Amino acid sequence: MKRCLRLIRRRLLASVPVLLIVAILTFLLLETAPGDAVDAYLLSIGGGDVSVAESLRKAYGLDQSTTARLWLYLTALARLDLGWSVAFERPVLSLIVERLPNTLALMGSATALSFVFGSLLGVIAGANPESSRDRIISAISLIFYSIPSFWLGLVLSLIFAVQLRWLPTSGLETIASGRTGIDRMTDIAHHLLLPVSTLAIIYTALFLRVMRAAMAEAWRLDFVLFAHAKGLSRFRIIWRHVARYAALPLITMLGLQAAAMLGGSVVIESIFAIPGFGRLAQEAVAGRDTPLLMGIILVSAVLVIVVNLLVDLAQAALDPRIGASEAAR
Repeated sequence: MKRCLRLIRRRLLASVPVLLIVAILTFLLLETAPGDAVDAYLLSIGGGDVSVAESLRKAYGLDQSTTARLWLYLTALARLDLGWSVAFERPVLSLIVERLPNTLALMGSATALSFVFGSLLGVIAGANPESSRDRIISAISLIFYSIPSFWLGLVLSLIFAVQLRWLPTSGLETIASGRTGIDRMTDIAHHLLLPVSTLAIIYTALFLRVMRAAMAEAWRLDFVLFAHAKGLSRFRIIWRHVARYAALPLITMLGLQAAAMLGGSVVIESIFAIPGFGRLAQEAVAGRDTPLLMGIILVSAVLVIVVNLLVDLAQAALDPRIGASEAAR
């Protein structure tokens, strides 16, 4: 327990300069982009004269120098103030708090399903490497992994929503349904079934291939040969030794895919019209809403750090040697 607490403390302390670097680089990169929120606003209303543009920039603080605005942004972050969304005319933090749970429900469900099914299918394929069962499962996983997510989402929507009419085509829940409690949760799950299935199919193929490759490598290691020499059953060797060893790179891949999953939510949420975190990023880019976009990037970095911290703790639980040296410092 103490080893895990020390590991958490070291990871959290290391994340502070990382978030500071992300905030500064994001601010400077967006500063180099042409145009700003005032240009986008004037374009949406059909234009305006120079005096209107100057007054708006002064109201939003865009007339100050880059250094002054960077300092104001960093001091606001220290107070957990992510700024004011120009496009939505609301605080950035309230927008993110409103949209983020939808994406977490979508990505969390897809990740959990893909991790479970990918691990099980990887164990089935890796239990007998190079067998006919392994070749068939590996070939099917390669086919699904090579399919673009937007194409798979459109095909599933066309089949199950348009032709069969089993599932809704878009949205997070039925508009103005008035449902509450369990009925509302059931309605949301019904709407999320298609987007979750789209992401889960693709990531199941990825986790399957990682698990299968790690198990194929584990069969040649000394501890597996020793387990055979002890007379252990093949079932126990697979689940107690080989699969546990192969789970380490699989969990590592889960942490590496955290950022990719957040990026993939932009496409899926756009296809199925889900008001989530990824779609909010798309709207921020379209509206040139710099404060909102910076807040989205910073919160995404926090999510990636949290996921990788959980991955480190899971790896430490599976293998006590992981993190023991740095936690003892």
